[in-house]
Amino acid sequence: MRSATVVFQGMKYNNWIFAIGGDEESARATGIPVDKVKIALYMAGGFGAALVGVIQTILHNGAQVANGQSFVFNSIVAVVVGGVLLTGGHGSVIGVVLGTLTFAIVNQGIYHTGWNSDWASLILGILILAAVLMNNTFRHLALPYKPRTAKKA
Repeated sequence: MRSATVVFQGMKYNNWIFAIGGDEESARATGIPVDKVKIALYMAGGFGAALVGVIQTILHNGAQVANGQSFVFNSIVAVVVGGVLLTGGHGSVIGVVLGTLTFAIVNQGIYHTGWNSDWASLILGILILAAVLMNNTFRHLALPYKPRTAKKA
């Protein structure tokens, strides 16, 4: 986790990624190579997905197309619960880790209590609903403070 934090919060590329997520045109105007950064991010995502696929194939001694279908929604839930804005531009590695831990605790906690697995889906649905509703609040907290101007009489 520490290496991911250093990469995503301690390098200039982090600012580039956040700038592109916040406003692509403004990022382009400041001299950030938007197209190159996007291509690099898609390549990194594809490489990560391929690596996970190879590791799962080795672990399970075979490949099934539908094995990772549920992971798509789960990953979105984990990062949104972790405080990453749906509009892009703000988030942290630590928040994603905390969101993933929350997701895992709810999933495993429901399983170990012996309750019906539908309750886990309901609780995760409530978590994602709360995270989406709080998304605007998180965005206002992440943006710099803008004092109100006094109206002229």
